[in-house]
Amino acid sequence: MSATRVLVLNSGSSSVKYQLLDMRDSSRLAVGLVERIGEEGSRLRHTPEGGGSREWTGPISDHEAALKAVAEELSKDGLGLDSPELAAIGHRVVHGGRTFTEPTVIDEAVLAEIERLIPVAPLHNPANLTGIRTARALRPDLPQVAVFDTAFHTTMPESAARYAIDVETADAHRIRRYGFHGTSHAYVSRATAELLGRSPKEVNVIVLHLGNGASASAVRGGRCVDTSMGLTPLEGLVMGTRSGDMDPAVIFHLMRVGGMSTDEIDTLLNKKSGLIGLCGDNDMREIRRRIDEGDEQAQLAFDIYIHRLKKYIGAYYAVLGRVDAIAFTAGVGENAAPVREAAVAGLDELGIALDAELNAVRADEPRLVSRANSRVAIAVVPTDEELEIATQTYALVGVESN
Repeated sequence: MSATRVLVLNSGSSSVKYQLLDMRDSSRLAVGLVERIGEEGSRLRHTPEGGGSREWTGPISDHEAALKAVAEELSKDGLGLDSPELAAIGHRVVHGGRTFTEPTVIDEAVLAEIERLIPVAPLHNPANLTGIRTARALRPDLPQVAVFDTAFHTTMPESAARYAIDVETADAHRIRRYGFHGTSHAYVSRATAELLGRSPKEVNVIVLHLGNGASASAVRGGRCVDTSMGLTPLEGLVMGTRSGDMDPAVIFHLMRVGGMSTDEIDTLLNKKSGLIGLCGDNDMREIRRRIDEGDEQAQLAFDIYIHRLKKYIGAYYAVLGRVDAIAFTAGVGENAAPVREAAVAGLDELGIALDAELNAVRADEPRLVSRANSRVAIAVVPTDEELEIATQTYALVGVESN
């Protein structure tokens, strides 16, 4: 019997998202989420292939208890972690620094390096490590693979990755632009090329990953040459709760004049800025509803969001020189037709022309929403980070059990 299944784990500080995929046809055998780990009201929601979700609420003390609960739910469907059909476990890891440029089989040295990178990813890497260590304890015999959010962006040239600060200081503290959402950007750029019927090596794509967190990337021939997020996910586009690009002297001003602490400013820029800071909402659907009712504050927030987005489209057009497609993805990118329309409005001279009727249609499949005569294709491509992690994991491990 061939081992063709991959379990994908995305461990957050108080949650575990998981999917079990069969790599013969990329089908999902089960998906689920454990949330509020460490609280009395922890919840596990599990959906096997074919539907019929099960939900369980009660105390789940830690990630070990969470993964044991996941294993129990999978076993109920005959999909337990002890199955000989399970080839590997793939883990999402947010930050791989400059060390990890591709998916990597996890051993003690890999764990040590992920831990060493905690200072540049203090919110994410510790949770990722906890999930990895727990899964390894449950199945120490099974290959486990780390797939890094930053890996796709390691192909950026130094001219794009370096900040213009003292080199010795930057190197001493690993300060450079790493980028994030790389698994999504990799998947969507490749899927866009497939949608155009071309090889990824032939296509230049601007990928716009627009969710609560948002990032843009310039992809030339399948390789990232620039991306909007930097040392942390704070840089770049206006996001749900993050400011994106900003004069760094604002921080000094807030410290000196506003009397704010470093932690207070960190909270302000990461959790109280972006759309929620501008208008009190970070849900684009609610913002659009308010705009339709004549809310000027919501309109201004939307306009600022679009202005920044359009600036990045123009900048990455210049970086690439030739653009074959612009791809919108993630929650806002896939579902908010007004955002797509506003982002490319007035760009006809660049060969970017949207078809309003196609753009208004909702669909779950990758599709083009550009006019037939648009020199640059405009695509809506649902992202699938779990499938990308599973694909990379399975390709690396290549396990077969007989």
